[in-house]
Amino acid sequence: MTGCGCTFFQRHLAGDRGPSVGAKRARVSSSPPPPYPPSVKGGEGTMPVQGQLFSRQTQALFFNYKQNPVQRMLDFDFLCGRTTPSVAGIVNPGADGFHKLFFGQEEIAVPVHGSVPSACKAHPTADVFINFASSRSAYAPSMEALKQETIVVVVIIAEGVPEQDTKRLIAYARANNKVVIGPSTVGGIQAGAFRIGDTGGSLYNIISCKLYRPGSVGFVSKSGGMSNEMYNVLARVTDGIYEGIAIGGDVFPGSTLSDHVLRFNNIPQIKMVVVLGELGGSDEYSLVQAMNQGKVSKPVLAWVSGTCAKLFSSEVQFGHAGAKSGGELESAQAKNQSLADAGAIVPDSFEGFEALIKKTYDALVAQGKIVPAAEVTPPTLPEDLHSAIKAGKVRAPTHVISTISDDRGDEPSYAGVPISAIIENNYGLGDVISLLWFKRSLPRYCTRFIEMCIILCADHGPCVSGAHNTIVTARAGKDLVSCLGLDAPTFVEGMKKKGLRVPGIGHRIKSKENRDKRVELLQKYGRANFSSVKYMQYAISVEAYTLTKASNLVLNVDGAIATLFLDLLDSCGMFSPEEIHEIVNIGYLNGLFVLARSIGLIGHSFDQKRLKQPLYRHPWEDVLYATHF
Repeated sequence: MTGCGCTFFQRHLAGDRGPSVGAKRARVSSSPPPPYPPSVKGGEGTMPVQGQLFSRQTQALFFNYKQNPVQRMLDFDFLCGRTTPSVAGIVNPGADGFHKLFFGQEEIAVPVHGSVPSACKAHPTADVFINFASSRSAYAPSMEALKQETIVVVVIIAEGVPEQDTKRLIAYARANNKVVIGPSTVGGIQAGAFRIGDTGGSLYNIISCKLYRPGSVGFVSKSGGMSNEMYNVLARVTDGIYEGIAIGGDVFPGSTLSDHVLRFNNIPQIKMVVVLGELGGSDEYSLVQAMNQGKVSKPVLAWVSGTCAKLFSSEVQFGHAGAKSGGELESAQAKNQSLADAGAIVPDSFEGFEALIKKTYDALVAQGKIVPAAEVTPPTLPEDLHSAIKAGKVRAPTHVISTISDDRGDEPSYAGVPISAIIENNYGLGDVISLLWFKRSLPRYCTRFIEMCIILCADHGPCVSGAHNTIVTARAGKDLVSCLGLDAPTFVEGMKKKGLRVPGIGHRIKSKENRDKRVELLQKYGRANFSSVKYMQYAISVEAYTLTKASNLVLNVDGAIATLFLDLLDSCGMFSPEEIHEIVNIGYLNGLFVLARSIGLIGHSFDQKRLKQPLYRHPWEDVLYATHF
């Protein structure tokens, strides 16, 4: 597969038109099938591509960087013996540079681009776009990707994408020979070739399902979770899948069950097709019509889940938005019956599905239509150092010693004293210096003397060299901070459209479930002592919105200090709005951070001298030499 769309679409693979064991049904009905819903008349697939979507050369652009799914794609590449990573680049609006990831044992730098067009220009052979944006944000980058000449397939992971947005994406994709998988999908996988995100589950599941090498089965499902279960079933009773797709559980999927079955029918390596549908909607009837019209020549084994809905007296909503029991035609029973009448092999219950799949596969092997895939031993994926250390398999030396502070656990500590205790016991600046510099709590008269020294030496007038240099530098220019009076969603989305990150939001370690104790202490103090905390409340409303996108997009300590600093200026009644604006623009807030951090930096310098640490040279093996950037 190349990155050029025109050559890709010219490669329509010839189909296997031999006799089908699907003509022998698992269930036979003498009654005619129910009439098809108007929405599926014609039975035509809507997807323009009628052959393979992926290959061992396929590369993708990954939108909205998530380290774990990207790393799992690269780990799958290694298991399959790929020579090039399947992730060509990452799109992270407002950011440029690279992220370090592993390709087997080798650490690689994956480029990061600030926009979809720039990423596509930099990686013209990448023709798959994997969108991990939230449901409210998924439309814009997906449409932007579809409009790029190099992108053929767009995968939308988010569930709950507005239906109107999904319809626009589907219409554009159909009109421009593009493919949409999702929304609300885990993606898909071509065994031994290409994996989308977390498809197939854990590394253990990937290996147990033999997804590291191609088999003979084409599989398509609405459910990503059930896909993992079926990959296990297919690995037990067949030689495994060649390709598996989860179309997603939303009401309007970008591509349908029948789209992929028709595509599988044109891939010679696929000898039989397994379909897992669910109650609700009418997608399965498109497959019924395609089979009745003779467009599917390979054996199709199908099951529509949700037969238990008949046991309930009222309408039933299952896990997916589209899995909602409606009229009789949308019931699992009606769909299973219609599929069986069209020639699909349909069990009497899901429990019988595995046996029918095995029976069909064995028959195809006996007829010589399937030559079982040769078993291979996948390479052993190197274990991450952190997990190996945790498991007691290796030991690794540390490179730095620190005795004055510790930022592990729920909250930081200075010389063993938790931050919360420092605040609650009304420690002053001198007390903090005594902890960070001397590693002990000095008597109050000592810490008071330290504070006096800072007060007395804070400035020596404008004529001394240090102050003079600072004055000249300040007159060369200044930073500008924009203040926006917008509601939280408008503010966040506006920043996103500009390619800017929301300042004060986001943390590498802290999350919604693991809050920063420092932020809680600051907010508690503000509520207890300030007459107004409107800026803090605004920050909290922004956090509430960003947390709907990712659990680590919390208000961090810098954001908490910044908003409460504004509340301090506003609530004390000593500054006019113009003065507050000027204070912010000049950069007073940065002064707080510089002064505070200076105390700690000086403390670390003293700590290293006290420990008599030798000249430090960072180890070569801990450096990624990315000369091509």
